Amino acid sequence: MTYFPEEVVERIFDFVGSHRDRNTVSTVCKAWYQVERLSRRTVFVGNCYAIRPERVMARFPGIKSLSVKGKPHFADFNLVPYDWGGFALPWIEAAARRCPGLEELRLKRMVVTDDGLELLARSFPNFKSLVLISCEGFSTDGLAAIATYCRGLRELDLQENEVEDHGCQWLSFFPDSCTSLVSLNFGCLKGEVNGGALERLVARCPNLRSLKLSPAVSVESLNKILARASHLVDLGTGSFAVDHRTDVYHTLMNSFPKFKSLRNLSGFWDASPCCLRAVYPVCTNLTVLNLSYAPAIQGDDLIKIICLCFKLQKLWVLDSIGDKGLAIVASTCKELQELRVFPCDIYGAGTTSVTEEGLLAVSSGCPKLNSLLYFCYQMTNAALITVAKNCPHFTRFRLCILDPGKPDPVTNQPLDEGFGAIVHSCKNLRRLSLSGRLTDKVFLYIGMYAERLEMLSIAFAGDSDKGMIYVLNGCKNLRKLEIRDCPFGDIALLKNVAKYETMRSLWMSSCDITLGGCKALAAKMPRLNVEIINENEETDEFEENLSDLHKLEKIYVYRTVAGPRNDAPDFVWTL
Repeated sequence: MTYFPEEVVERIFDFVGSHRDRNTVSTVCKAWYQVERLSRRTVFVGNCYAIRPERVMARFPGIKSLSVKGKPHFADFNLVPYDWGGFALPWIEAAARRCPGLEELRLKRMVVTDDGLELLARSFPNFKSLVLISCEGFSTDGLAAIATYCRGLRELDLQENEVEDHGCQWLSFFPDSCTSLVSLNFGCLKGEVNGGALERLVARCPNLRSLKLSPAVSVESLNKILARASHLVDLGTGSFAVDHRTDVYHTLMNSFPKFKSLRNLSGFWDASPCCLRAVYPVCTNLTVLNLSYAPAIQGDDLIKIICLCFKLQKLWVLDSIGDKGLAIVASTCKELQELRVFPCDIYGAGTTSVTEEGLLAVSSGCPKLNSLLYFCYQMTNAALITVAKNCPHFTRFRLCILDPGKPDPVTNQPLDEGFGAIVHSCKNLRRLSLSGRLTDKVFLYIGMYAERLEMLSIAFAGDSDKGMIYVLNGCKNLRKLEIRDCPFGDIALLKNVAKYETMRSLWMSSCDITLGGCKALAAKMPRLNVEIINENEETDEFEENLSDLHKLEKIYVYRTVAGPRNDAPDFVWTL
């Protein structure tokens, strides 16, 4: 096909959707490489240090959508130092110089500054979408710049970010001419909100379909917003707390029946039980319900809501739902595909933690379940074996036992056979996180059966180096391996070093890795960055005086074509 005109080849490439497939076809010949280079509109960079931003922009000058990930995933569990790195500004600067047609930017676990946001806002005249997930370093001043200069903005999505509040006026910076918003999410902001500016913005955006509000948005403001946006499909309420004897309460009760198109509901940061009756009329049409930020909704109030949601496909709740509540989910939500059960105690409230009984109920009643995140008090092998039989379509299975070394409470045996059944039965499993008392045997099962596994997270598991070796030798599609508090050492690290060339990254903390082992890995694999994170030691002493037998607290290994990064802090040493 190399003799086809470039215009024809470009049209063919339009049907090649995945980044991986496009990378493959670009290696066929120079002509295809050039066509793919100039026709690529979407770029995903899974590690911001795997390649230099200038190189990405030079290769794909026509990109319209860019997604970049920064810190390792364990940053979500406070295992990565706050000032480790992951800066977004170099990517924004490179795009501003080379790719003026950029319309969408998605950043995850990155350091985003106000200067970067202002440069972004001023550099791309057709910019439409900004999504920031678990980012830090910016304030409401940066958001004001986005509101001021991105005149055609369609999406502003802020998820789980740390945002410094410099006042409640940033929403008022959206000009009166801004009528293009389709999605607005500022649920992670903690400061006051200019209710009048928010209400006016919503009123002049007729295409707004998704709106997620922060806890500071009162029920009074919510009522005014609902009166102007009955076409919403996705709503995240504000505090949702008000006295039932007020006029505001009665207005709220009359608002929700008008929302015929509402499908996704979240928020309820500080909900009053009396207010929950207001959402009953929309529950029958909901496909997504997120109550993971709603510690005030418990017991009968929670069950009453779920009993009405028989079309649910995605449910996020706190473990205060209990096994009884999960049994209600199983009997009601037959279309459920994703379930996440989070620990409630992070809010300082009491909790009745769920057990294997709740998971058994859901797996038997929800045969379409394919994605699970489950924090629980205990688990048994028998339950996991049954779950594997009931739900063989899992692509994501993440189970966290709050006591990470706890065995099967019935047999006192490790949970090897239960997780072995999961990886054996679930042929399309892509992501797996496991905990509990586990030996090397479970890793043998993972290596044997989890052929499509791409991400594995391990904690407090295994007996010896064999466990890690089984995984590296067996999981052909493994991209990310995260390990903490496991007895894996240099033998496991160095047994199959070629595997790291096909992976995106390896994270190990509180294991048995030594300085000498990391030096040997770096010598054998020069295309890897082997980073040692030594927060509690002096850098000079660490580099010059410690022996090769010194055990390391944290290492981060990743494939790169950029070489050692130039923004590493003093406590990060790259071999």
